[in-house]
Amino acid sequence: MNPVATSIFDLSPSEKLQLVEDLWDDLAATPDVVPVHDWQKEALARRKVILIDNPAAGLVWEEVKRRVRSRYGR
Repeated sequence: MNPVATSIFDLSPSEKLQLVEDLWDDLAATPDVVPVHDWQKEALARRKVILIDNPAAGLVWEEVKRRVRSRYGR
């Protein structure tokens, strides 16, 4: 019997989204094993300093969502 090889590229859009969600959930379950690069740590450290020095520089989550939704129509 010759099994048919299936590629992830043959999946439907909804199946691909489900796969991405499943992979994300799997990674999120063990965040300590997800690599964080030095440049990412440095960027976060810079942003933290800016926020500590000027708390008004940050946005509350509701404002972030409003801006994203106004820009992308959701």
